[in-house]
Amino acid sequence: MEAKTGDVVRVHYTGRLLDGTTFDSSEGREPLEFTVGAGQMISGFDAGVQGMKIGDKKTIQIAPEDAYGHRDEEAVIDFPAENVPSDMKLEPGMQITLRNQHGQPIPVIVLEVKDDVIIMDANHMLAGQELIFDVELVEIVGGKPLIITP
Repeated sequence: MEAKTGDVVRVHYTGRLLDGTTFDSSEGREPLEFTVGAGQMISGFDAGVQGMKIGDKKTIQIAPEDAYGHRDEEAVIDFPAENVPSDMKLEPGMQITLRNQHGQPIPVIVLEVKDDVIIMDANHMLAGQELIFDVELVEIVGGKPLIITP
């Protein structure tokens, strides 16, 4: 039985960058469970799991466009310092969450703190990176065909 679109699968994985730095892993945790093809995972990971059989192990190399996209310099924003609560002390490297006009969370990293403006980066921390995943398909739990509606 091979993993296909609509299957709920469980995988163990280790994600690393081209320089070998590990950025995430399921080691010591339960396997990651997701529905293949449902958009729950980055597209390159999703595509890499398709066709695997239980017990298969493989390495998937994913280009930025099939992962978290390329860096967008327009996502580096100048945030008015006057909008930061006075008791909040921001420093470069801090990760904080802003909310857009619809109340949705937007994680950002503080790049620079100036008197009148805070420069923040809303790019995903892995944007622009080529990713490598070592994946083991542990289980195909079940599933049903996905129906795409216009």
